[in-house]
Amino acid sequence: MPFVQARDQTRLFYTEGGTGNPIVFAASAWLDSRMWEFQIPYLVDHGFRCIAYDRRGHGRSDFSWDGYDYDTLADDLHTLIEHLDLRDLTLVSHSAGSGEIVRYLARHGAERVASIAIVSGTTPCLMKRGDNPDGLDIELVNADLAVRTADRPKWFADNAAGFFGTGLPGIRVSPQFTDFVIRQCLDCSARATVEFFLTGFTSDLRDELRAIDVPVLIVHGDRDIQAPLELCGIKTARLVPGSTLHVYENAAHALFMTHADRLNADLLAFAEMHQSRTVAGVGLYSSEEAP
Repeated sequence: MPFVQARDQTRLFYTEGGTGNPIVFAASAWLDSRMWEFQIPYLVDHGFRCIAYDRRGHGRSDFSWDGYDYDTLADDLHTLIEHLDLRDLTLVSHSAGSGEIVRYLARHGAERVASIAIVSGTTPCLMKRGDNPDGLDIELVNADLAVRTADRPKWFADNAAGFFGTGLPGIRVSPQFTDFVIRQCLDCSARATVEFFLTGFTSDLRDELRAIDVPVLIVHGDRDIQAPLELCGIKTARLVPGSTLHVYENAAHALFMTHADRLNADLLAFAEMHQSRTVAGVGLYSSEEAP
């Protein structure tokens, strides 16, 4: 299996397939590269080179004790990109992985990056602050975190329905697939389960989003419980200059699975638009104003 070694000697697993312009996938908290099983084959079949990696503490990567802050994780991503010498790439993220790619741009610049996609992202700022009054209260989150830590398997099972949007129109998720996703979450170390969650919850990425100067696609469900649309998707779109926001009706957090066909088409169109922009050199990218 292919691994790349981070600066602190942590081994990071990655997988890749296809040829053409590269797309790198950053997974959600607790999930790993396997979460992209609906996106990677589709985009490879449409002419792209797709790379996905397991964040430290997740999946097949080493379970380091530390390093779950966005600075370290962005540097891990940088190590992978440098190792594979990727250029003109599209970065695709889900949930708390969105902070990873935003921090990557802030720390390492956009020299190798042509565009990014934020899917069900937790950006810009989840935690309630004086200048973020509609954020989530830290005391309530800590109480939920205590329940999660006491019995991780039960917590993931209890919250699976909200993650997928079970009961929403058109949403059908088998018990077997639910179990598959829960097993992925349990393949994340107990330490990473807590620490990376806290990173995603406490980080304020508003200034970094304002500074992004590459094309950005934002995809969000209107029934997302884990990253509410009004707090995350819409605010992110308003902060990123010239971004494009697609809101999926009756979609929860796991739209990468429940709305895979639509997401695949949107990612393909976005990547192809970027590909045309790369070939032509100027002016072929167009975006929509966020609401």
